[in-house]
Amino acid sequence: MAYLAGKMVLAIEAGAPNNGRGEDTTTRVKFARVRGRRYPYVSAQAARRWLRDGLVELGAVPSPVTRVGKAQNKAQKANTEADPIRYVDDDLFGYMRAGAKKDDAGTTLRDSPFMLGTLMSVEPVHPTEDFGVMARGVTEPVLHGHEFYTADLAAPFLLDVPRIGTFTLPDASGVGRPNYLTEDQARGVAEAVRAGATATTFRDQPAFRLPVEERRHRAALLLEALAQLSGGAKQALHYGDRVPALIVLVPFKGGVNPLAHCVDGEEGVGLRVRGEVLRQELAAWEGEWEAPVRIGWRPGFRDDLRADFEKACAEEIAAGTVVVDHPRTVLRGLAAELREGRLDGWFDDPAR
Repeated sequence: MAYLAGKMVLAIEAGAPNNGRGEDTTTRVKFARVRGRRYPYVSAQAARRWLRDGLVELGAVPSPVTRVGKAQNKAQKANTEADPIRYVDDDLFGYMRAGAKKDDAGTTLRDSPFMLGTLMSVEPVHPTEDFGVMARGVTEPVLHGHEFYTADLAAPFLLDVPRIGTFTLPDASGVGRPNYLTEDQARGVAEAVRAGATATTFRDQPAFRLPVEERRHRAALLLEALAQLSGGAKQALHYGDRVPALIVLVPFKGGVNPLAHCVDGEEGVGLRVRGEVLRQELAAWEGEWEAPVRIGWRPGFRDDLRADFEKACAEEIAAGTVVVDHPRTVLRGLAAELREGRLDGWFDDPAR
């Protein structure tokens, strides 16, 4: 297998985890308008920030960020160190570092091995506007407001496992130059920072690859950070748990995610977790995925849906093709399998 496809659901209760631009004295939550209805969402950028912070909590050293450019709202930019060999977050989340024109420096780019969709509400929701007053010790109170909502947010994600710790180089004609590192950078940093990095060919391009032990560690670290996900705006007023209430993981040979309609929503119904749809998708992609399908479902979250799902997939659950447990147990268990080397085949593309 080369990819880990998934879908996760966050249960937001009276929360405002990701805000947009305010209006006057009111802070607005982010939302998308679909067929005239409002669907609150958490941007992938925000959720990836939560994951980055989780990596730091687990001991990873974050890539330093430098802000460059002109004043606010002009030609401004912020760059990380753009060193995916030394920094786990640069490797897992990618970056684009644009060189200064005056120095004739090129742009360094790394596509993200971890791809995440927008965490969108599964049904339309009209946010509540909370009116507030700051009146302590002042003769004229200061008025302000903010929005919050209750909703289940769902998003797909995809982890390109072989690309973790793998950095392509330009070939003789220069193809691949903007993709990751120059050859001199790759050779120098790899030898200095991670002894044992080896030269290889990756997806028809010359590349350098970190030792499998480090690549196992980085993949596992991402799953462990997801298992204790936390963060978001308005925590002082709207504290809430951000650990996924539901997560589904399927190892795939190609970059396909079959879970779009297995976990979705319907207006007036809310979240749907459809076991029969999952069974049909797995049958259609037979030979392209690897058992078991791992499902993390938090106790007490939509017990009615869980009962219906387990009934629809009773045969697969009994056979071990589908396993259901707590999200933290599922994610940390999979991370342990990666660390122990039991899934090393995931770190290479399937033979053609």
